[in-house]
Amino acid sequence: MLPRSSAFDSDACPVGDDLLGALYRADENGLPALVESVSADVRAMLALFCYRRTHLHSLALAIASTCTEHDLLQFGGRVGTALYAQSRSSRTGRSSPLSSKKTISLSTKPLSAVAPLDDDLDDDLAPVTA
Repeated sequence: MLPRSSAFDSDACPVGDDLLGALYRADENGLPALVESVSADVRAMLALFCYRRTHLHSLALAIASTCTEHDLLQFGGRVGTALYAQSRSSRTGRSSPLSSKKTISLSTKPLSAVAPLDDDLDDDLAPVTA
């Protein structure tokens, strides 16, 4: 089955910014209630929308795990089928898609040693006269 062209033609999010933000910030306990608040077809389009964005990949897997294979196939074709399989295989793993968010670590040391500026160099230069 070919995907519906509207799922990929417009790159617009199928839900409002407020709901997308709430989904992104939701923890593992609050996400299912938010996901259930949208219809099955919108949920499939949302999973595909998030899947195409690296920073929303774990959210896409969590949403896709609530979708049927038929809905993901209908809106995403082969990509939808692959997303369905990934969402099911990630559920059998040790961690859920939301708990696998990458953390950011910052260095506590300077990136490089910077030599102190020597103000004496300016005094050695003679002024240029024309």
